[in-house]
Amino acid sequence: MMHLESYWAVPGSIAVVIDVFIMAYCFYCFAAPFAQDKRGARYGGILYCLVTSAIIVFQDKADLYIAYSVGMIGAFLVMCWAERRNYEQKIFLAVTFFALEWLTRSMADILYDHFYDFTSKTDFMKGHPELYFALYVVVLLYYLLLKFVFAMTGIVCIVKAYTYKYAKMAKRELLMLVIPSFAAIIGYEAMRYYRAFYIWETGKLQDIYDLLFFMFCAVFVIMIVVIIMLYQSIKATQEEKLQNELFATQMDSIRQHIVQVESLYRDIHSLKHDMGNHIMTLERLYEEKETAEAKAYSSQLKAALAEMAGEIKSGNPVTDVILQEMMGEAKKKGICFRSAFYYPTDSKINAFDISIILHNALQNALENVDGGESSYISILSYRKRNAYMIEIKNSYTGTIQWHPETGLPMTSKEKMPGSQSGYMQTHGYGLSNIRRVAKKYAGDIDITAKDGAFCLSVMLLLA
Repeated sequence: MMHLESYWAVPGSIAVVIDVFIMAYCFYCFAAPFAQDKRGARYGGILYCLVTSAIIVFQDKADLYIAYSVGMIGAFLVMCWAERRNYEQKIFLAVTFFALEWLTRSMADILYDHFYDFTSKTDFMKGHPELYFALYVVVLLYYLLLKFVFAMTGIVCIVKAYTYKYAKMAKRELLMLVIPSFAAIIGYEAMRYYRAFYIWETGKLQDIYDLLFFMFCAVFVIMIVVIIMLYQSIKATQEEKLQNELFATQMDSIRQHIVQVESLYRDIHSLKHDMGNHIMTLERLYEEKETAEAKAYSSQLKAALAEMAGEIKSGNPVTDVILQEMMGEAKKKGICFRSAFYYPTDSKINAFDISIILHNALQNALENVDGGESSYISILSYRKRNAYMIEIKNSYTGTIQWHPETGLPMTSKEKMPGSQSGYMQTHGYGLSNIRRVAKKYAGDIDITAKDGAFCLSVMLLLA
C-alpha cells in the first residue's frame, strides 16, 4: 500500500518542481522589461527557483505560500543588488507578481479540481480503473498548462500596459499601484482558507463557491491591469503636456530671436540711412587734416558695425542670433565656443527647423558640458553629397545611461512640472525634438560619447 502511495506521489512532486520552474521563468519575463541590467531579472528568477524548490524539497509538508514568499523576497533582493536604483518599482514588481502568481494559481486549481472530479466519475473511468493514474498525470499537465497560460496572460497585459518602464516610481505611485495587489492577497487568503475548510469537512467541491472564487481571482487580475493602464494613461497625458510646455517655451525663445533679427535689420537700415552723413563727416575731417580725429571716428564706426553684425556669420540672420547668444552664454561660463556652422542657403531646409536643432543641441551642450579649463563646445556643418550634416561636440567625462527603446541618453530633470515626486526620468525632450525635425527631412541623429567628448550628429537630406 505504501509502495502504491509513493507511486502516486511521484507525479505530484514532479509537478510541484515544474511549477516552480514555470513561475521562475514567468518572473523573468515580468521583471526583465523593467530592468536596464537584465542580470537582476535573470539571477532573481534563478534564486526564486532555487530557494522555493529547496524549501519544498527539504522541508516536509512545507507551506507553498511561505516557500514562494521567501523565494520572492530573495528575487527582490537580487534585483536591488543588480541595479541600485528605483527601489519603489522593484517593490511594485515583487508584490504584483506575488499576487498574480497566487491569483492565477487559484484559477488553475479550481479548473483542475473540477476537471479531475468530472472525468474521474465518468462511466468510462469507472469501467477502466487502471487508467486513473494516467488520468492523474494528464490532469496535472493540464493544470501546469493552465497555470502558465493564466500567469503569462496577466504578465503580458501588465508589461504592455506599463509604458514608462524606466521612469522613476514615486512613493505615492507605489502606494496606489500595490493596493490592489495587497487587497487581492488578503482576499485570496480568506477565500482559500474557507474553500479548503469546506472541502476538508464535506469531502466534495462546492460549485457556486468555486465559481465565485474563480471570478474573484479573475476580477482582481483584471483590476490590477486596468489600474496600471489608467495610471500610465494619466502619466502619458502629463508627459505630453510637459513636452508641449517645453516646446512652447522653445517657440517663445525662437520668436525672441526673430525679434532680435528684426531689431538688427532696423539698426542696419538706420545705419545705412546715416551712412552718407558718416562718410561726409570722415571726408571733412580728412580735408581739414584732422587725421587723428578721423581715425578715432572711423574706429567708433567700425566698432558699431561689428557690435551690430556680431562675430558669427553663418549665412542666415536667425541662426546668427542663436549662435551669437549661445556663444555669449558659453563665455560667461568660461567655456570655449568654436563655430564653423554655415546655413545651407541654396536648399529648401527651413530656417525655423534649423533653429530648433541649434537651440536644443546647444542648450543641452551648455547644461551638460564638463567644467574646467579645457571645457569647450564646437559646432560644425558640412555637405556630403545630398546630405547636410551638423555636428555639435562638447567636453564630457560623465557616464550616460541609454534608453533601450529610443536609443537616446536618459537624463534626470529636477522638479519638472507634472512629476508628483518632484523628479522625472526622461530621455531628453530636446533630443526628441531634434530627431523629429531630422525625420522631417528623411534624416536622423547619431550620438556618441567617448574620449571625453559628447558628440551629436544630425543628418538632413537636401533632396
